[in-house]
Amino acid sequence: MRSVQHYRRRKKRQRIGMISACVILVLAVSGWWYGDRFGSSPVYKYALTLPENHPQGSGEIELFLGKGDRIALGAADSTIAYSRNGQQVTIGNSKTVEQGEEEEGAIAYNTLTVPYGKRSRVVLSDSTVVWLNSGSRLVYPVAFSGNTREVYLEGEGIFEVAHNKEKPFMVLADNHRIRVLGTVFNVSNYAEDKTLKTVLKSGSVAVEYKGTGILKQKQTIRIEPGTMTVYEKSTGRMISEKVNIEDYFSWKEGVLILRNCKLGDIVKKLSRYYNIAIEIGDEDLAKETFSGYLDLKESVESVISTIGKTTDIRYFATEENNKWIINQK
Repeated sequence: MRSVQHYRRRKKRQRIGMISACVILVLAVSGWWYGDRFGSSPVYKYALTLPENHPQGSGEIELFLGKGDRIALGAADSTIAYSRNGQQVTIGNSKTVEQGEEEEGAIAYNTLTVPYGKRSRVVLSDSTVVWLNSGSRLVYPVAFSGNTREVYLEGEGIFEVAHNKEKPFMVLADNHRIRVLGTVFNVSNYAEDKTLKTVLKSGSVAVEYKGTGILKQKQTIRIEPGTMTVYEKSTGRMISEKVNIEDYFSWKEGVLILRNCKLGDIVKKLSRYYNIAIEIGDEDLAKETFSGYLDLKESVESVISTIGKTTDIRYFATEENNKWIINQK
């Protein structure tokens, strides 16, 4: 009996060991596969070494050059343009900055950080144009080399990609890669948002993302103009739907178009755009939906007043921390 019991215990341990080994192997292969596909990009690796982005920071648009030099951009200098080799950077209409070449074989990266309350426009070395919304950061090589053109985005940006059939353009974000040849699209990837959205205006894109399931395998969805993909960061679930594209591109012109948008989401966008805290004191009010047109060139008080004309709310600004409070009447 002792011999039989010993044999049974030994077989049980062997089965458990084999199952554990299989699980570890699956997870290891999955992690390697995913890391190789999404995490091996040089610009992605470089972006992970940067300090956490604080869009509320200094209130200035900041450009960080490859050697670590920091340039603060004034309101009149929010447009940046690179030469073909990336060594000449034109800021605004007149200022030009030279940045030296990296050591042979090294890739130089620049980082553009846009705080809340500001917007910026950058023309990359390949003539791709990027409009960055409030609270965004773009990491990119000063000149593209190799077989692809890759940039890393946090926040929101509109991309007008210069066509190059030989070098696809890719926008990288956490668990996400958007592959294009030449097209116009919007990507919204704020850290505090639960979803990552891509809206295509023209051309075509293929969105690669980390999917659901234990293996978290890469999945790809191709979309056509007028389509938005919505990626749930916590689950890896992806959906696509037809949308009115101007709703997602109008901020570039200082306009916010609303179609059945929750007040809580509207307030979040206004807080970023104006760099001011706005608080809703009623949960039910935050869930109310609104449709309309907001002119963001007006003051934040005027914009909140416009919203107030459509529903019974009261609002006021606190003196001590310049915060706006919105409540039911």
